[in-house]
Amino acid sequence: MENAETILVEVAYARPDEQALLSLEVPEGTTVQQAIERSGVLRRFPEIDLAATKVGIFGKLAKLDNPLREGDRVEIYRPLIADPKEVRKKRAAEGKQLKKGARAGGDDGGDDNGGDSGGDGGD
Repeated sequence: MENAETILVEVAYARPDEQALLSLEVPEGTTVQQAIERSGVLRRFPEIDLAATKVGIFGKLAKLDNPLREGDRVEIYRPLIADPKEVRKKRAAEGKQLKKGARAGGDDGGDDNGGDSGGDGGD
């Protein structure tokens, strides 16, 4: 039923527990928002708020009024739970604490097999 006036696109959304990749045929000139609405993903995942949610096409941010082309995959992004920079800082600080604790416990940083840093212990 495909003709020159329609294009095939996909709409993707994922939660940790459920993912959806919906293929649909839409008229040429259909926007990102129109494809999302036609796909039914908003009924399936009512937590999606298009006014506050970022969307993209193949991993690149897009606006809701961007027109789609044949084969485009519209992606609906969930908000980040934690700031990646803050998570890295926290992980680095925890790593430093672990190293300090290991030194305080008498660990000289060497291994426990008499200085032989590799092998199976036999010659």
